[in-house]
Amino acid sequence: MVATVDHFINGQIKKGKSGRVGDVFNPATGEVARKVALASADEVSAAIESARAALPKWAETPPLQRARVMFKFKELIEKHMDELAAIVTDEHGKVLSDARGSVQRGLEVVEFACGIPHLLRGDYTENVGRGVDSYSVRQPVGVCAGITPFNFPVMVPLWMFPIAAACGNTFILKPSEKDPSASMRLAELFKEAGAPDGVLNVVNGDKEAVDTLLTDPGVNAISFVGSTGVGEYIYRTGCGNGKRVQALCGAKNHMVVMPDADLDKAVDGLMGAGYGSAGERCMAISVAVAVGDSADALVERLAPKVRELKVAPGTDPEAEMGPLITRDHLNKVRGYVDLGVDEGADLVVDGRDLKLQGYEDGFFIGGCLFDNVRPEMRIYQEEIFGPVLGVVRVPDFASAMELVNNHQYGNGASIFTNNGDAARTFATKCNIGMVGINVPIPVPMAFHSFGGWKSSAFGDHGIYGMEGVHFYTKLKTMTSRWPTTISEGAQFTMPVMR
Repeated sequence: MVATVDHFINGQIKKGKSGRVGDVFNPATGEVARKVALASADEVSAAIESARAALPKWAETPPLQRARVMFKFKELIEKHMDELAAIVTDEHGKVLSDARGSVQRGLEVVEFACGIPHLLRGDYTENVGRGVDSYSVRQPVGVCAGITPFNFPVMVPLWMFPIAAACGNTFILKPSEKDPSASMRLAELFKEAGAPDGVLNVVNGDKEAVDTLLTDPGVNAISFVGSTGVGEYIYRTGCGNGKRVQALCGAKNHMVVMPDADLDKAVDGLMGAGYGSAGERCMAISVAVAVGDSADALVERLAPKVRELKVAPGTDPEAEMGPLITRDHLNKVRGYVDLGVDEGADLVVDGRDLKLQGYEDGFFIGGCLFDNVRPEMRIYQEEIFGPVLGVVRVPDFASAMELVNNHQYGNGASIFTNNGDAARTFATKCNIGMVGINVPIPVPMAFHSFGGWKSSAFGDHGIYGMEGVHFYTKLKTMTSRWPTTISEGAQFTMPVMR
């Protein structure tokens, strides 16, 4: 018998009633570690009603008091940092140091939310006309929902609900059913921090839960992080039901390595960005664009490092890379490596047959490195979401820029160079949402905003930072006059301020 992860509704753990459950694995052993309840439409509706009931009082709570909840929540996350990281490693598989780093990056958004009284300040203009003043405020959107991916079960929820709640909204979180325990623990800590019941609810589930959130008129806004196919469905369905939607989606992030780059730093950057978290990051580098004569030296230095990657359970303090999330995903990644061989790319390092003694049933794969990848290949065009790095050779900077700009995804891209002109041109002209210059994974800090371009995102707003504040609030502008003179009579022309 294994335990079941249920739901968190109106401040309480609620046992699943649908009769449907999913498996949650220990990726290192391949064993079912626990079950997760899959919510019915009625259970999701109960969470929505809880959020709606809590909304008026929470929206009227002064921002300073909401900020105090965020300060306490920040303190609790810091106190439970190691516990949260251990939960992530247990269900996702990533190494503990990486899990701890992801919790830290989520915590930074909570720290940003602590400044919400300042962030929600409005604007005021006196005398836009004679005796007429104008001012604007930002008010809560209402009930918001977040649909989050398996790869960051703490960080991505923390990108969403702290900003939403600090702005005066209530929230329903639907985490990935593959690793749901972290979200439940966050909800408990948020309540302990002083959030009233109903401000944050967690419903575990699958497409039935998602579709209920997308169609229920009680939900006003949807945030999503995940694959492009699902993200486009969520965007179209949510918008079609009158909701504000932001959907951050797939990626195929390129790193351009110029001939003048510090090759050792470029190789180190590619190793961490390509194989960290077993490549299960939307900001992972999966394409190295070797410009000119940098290619041979780049591959020559990469290959032994990829072969020597320390692959082990995430709890091993020496591990550099852990297992993939599920056997299905492992088979998918292996299938892409098979495909790359069939397409004619050179498989320089083959990690498909990696087996660890004592963990033979775990979802492990070694690092894989392809050379001579061509743009028409599917392993170049599609997101693999595993520890597979492909090297594309191009003759010059212009060809590299064209490659980056022509790809369907536009999440992140980096350039390694010592040439300031090349770096500036790349940053200015690449059709990409987040750009790194001698930085392999250009994830913005919490006081900026995260967001891709092209097929990597749907919607007008990035996530967290001021983009998050604007997504989770509506602008209202007032124009006021307090007349003391006799009325001049009705005005039938467009009002003009004098």
